[in-house]
Amino acid sequence: MSVLVARAQAGDAEAFGLVYDRYVDQVFRFIYRRVMDRQVAEDLTSETWLRALRNLPAFRRPGGDFAGWITTIARNLTVNHMLSHQRRERPVAELRDAAPVEQAPNPEAAAMATLTRETVLAGIEQLNPDHRRCIVLRYLREMSIEATAQALGKTPAAVKSMQHKALRALRGLLSVTAVMPA
Repeated sequence: MSVLVARAQAGDAEAFGLVYDRYVDQVFRFIYRRVMDRQVAEDLTSETWLRALRNLPAFRRPGGDFAGWITTIARNLTVNHMLSHQRRERPVAELRDAAPVEQAPNPEAAAMATLTRETVLAGIEQLNPDHRRCIVLRYLREMSIEATAQALGKTPAAVKSMQHKALRALRGLLSVTAVMPA
């Protein structure tokens, strides 16, 4: 494979096509497993290959590890996409209408469920931005630890720690809210 990559670096379009054929499915699967959206994965795969073509002359990896290099490009694009998508998400205040409160057996229970939801969302809005993002991704978007770690650019262990701290802070905010008169 390193011979094909070297030929592609020298401007051989056919060699680049062969390298593309060899790795395109691997790159697509790598991206798709992270974004879980076929169209987005196709777009990011295309962008990965455009960047690889643009930066091919600069490719210098120990042992000619092209697969690692192209995967790094794909990973960086995927993380950037996820972070960009996250920034465009609705603020917590807009999530109030996103998931309706389940039907309660009576009006009093429905009112309490709505009040509880409003209180929790207000508390989430008061968290620092990192903690707020973590809680929104984990509990409101129901993302796994691994997916949240990918979206935040953190390790799963760091997300678990952040989640713990965020929940502790939220608990503190909610206990203060509960004792304060409205």
